[in-house]
Amino acid sequence: MTHAFDKGYWEHIWQGDRAPAMAAAGANPHLVREVDDLTPGTALEAGCGAGAEAIWLATRGWRVTAADVAAGALARAADRAAAAGVAGRVRWVEADLSTWQPPVRYDLVTTHYAHPAMPQLDFYERVASWVAPGGTLFIVGHLQHHDQHATAGHGHDHGPGGHDRGGGPGHGHGGGPGAGETGPPAAASVTAADITARLDPAGWEIVTAQESRRTVTGPGGHPVTLHDVVVRARRRR
Repeated sequence: MTHAFDKGYWEHIWQGDRAPAMAAAGANPHLVREVDDLTPGTALEAGCGAGAEAIWLATRGWRVTAADVAAGALARAADRAAAAGVAGRVRWVEADLSTWQPPVRYDLVTTHYAHPAMPQLDFYERVASWVAPGGTLFIVGHLQHHDQHATAGHGHDHGPGGHDRGGGPGHGHGGGPGAGETGPPAAASVTAADITARLDPAGWEIVTAQESRRTVTGPGGHPVTLHDVVVRARRRR
């Protein structure tokens, strides 16, 4: 089944029975590994879902703007931030990231498994424009790989540390093995080379460009294999 991944779709997901499990996910392990050494400043989490990454950044001293199109996701995120004691360090913004333009640029811009309402690589190029000089772009996405069976529009639940998002309209959905879903939408899957090709070497230093596979616990306790693409780049001054 093909979905538009519009606001209505994501609001339905975040009000459904999969929402509690999605909202319980922790911060993505790639973010924890790659960003922990950066000096905290201003950060934007583009497609924040229930806020795991935004909250993790806030607990480490970042001043975070976290944007998502789904009001249901943002409500859960705000509750989690309050419980973590960092409500004052995160600003939650309801926005369609395919059209929204932030008023400032940020020291760090992150996005995790975002499904935009625009071509995937155009979305990554768009969020890259929001990075301040000397700042960092950090992308975790779906890796395009040989045994990928999904078609565009499939929902899936990554499990802890691997929750899925929407890019423009919507963020964070689940389905997963056993729910008739086999993986991310093909249109949302890219390679590291695809992403880095969009970053002009004159303006960007590529710090990390990795393609990896990891196993997480999915719905019903079943193991789920994630194929990730991870890119970290620093905007030259």
